[in-house]
Order: sequence, then structure tokens, then C-alpha cells
Amino acid sequence: VQLQASGGGLVQAGGSLRLSCAFSGRPFSIRLGGWYRQAPGKQREMVATITPEGRANSFADFVRGRFTISRHNAKNELYLQMNSLKPEDTAVYYCNFPTKEIPWGPGTQVTVSS
Repeated sequence: VQLQASGGGLVQAGGSLRLSCAFSGRPFSIRLGGWYRQAPGKQREMVATITPEGRANSFADFVRGRFTISRHNAKNELYLQMNSLKPEDTAVYYCNFPTKEIPWGPGTQVTVSS
């Protein structure tokens, strides 16, 4: 598995989590990075993307202002800081490269209780 997401868990509404994604392949630093999520019974959707240089590139409307995306190129890692979590944020969260996707890893489960 080249993409390993971690940091998920159970949190109450209004709480925070920080997700990490470790990429074991190469190259990493030249790729646009992205976080996605898939809720039960729904299609996978984009959450946020980040440029190779580390600038947040886009956010889905449903997370704008609550989530931040970052990366550490020397560590081959992506991060997603999630604040003010809502029950509707409950999903499996994945990372990948939006412009050059590779096989999906298992993701990390985030459950937000009301």
C-alpha cells in the first residue's frame, strides 16, 4: 500500500482531528495532493487539494473555513486538520494525487457523533 492514511477516530460534534497520509512511493514533492472522503452509500468526493509547493489549492464548500490542508515534502506526507466537525463529516477519508491517481489505500474512518 503506497498511500496510508491515519488519524481518524470517534469525536463529538465540534471537535477536531488531524489526519495524516504517508506516501511510500516517489515522486511526491511534484504532485498535487488531495484528500477525499466517502460516506456510507455515497460516492467518493474531493475534500481539499494542495499544490506541490504547499499552497492550499481548493476546498469543497462543505469544509471551507473548517478544514486546512498541508504537506511535508521531505517526509512524503499530507495532512488534513479538521475543526468544528459535524456529524455529516462522518466518512472514510482517503488521500491521493488528483492529477495522477494511484491505487487507493484503505483510508481512515472518521465518525462524528452528535
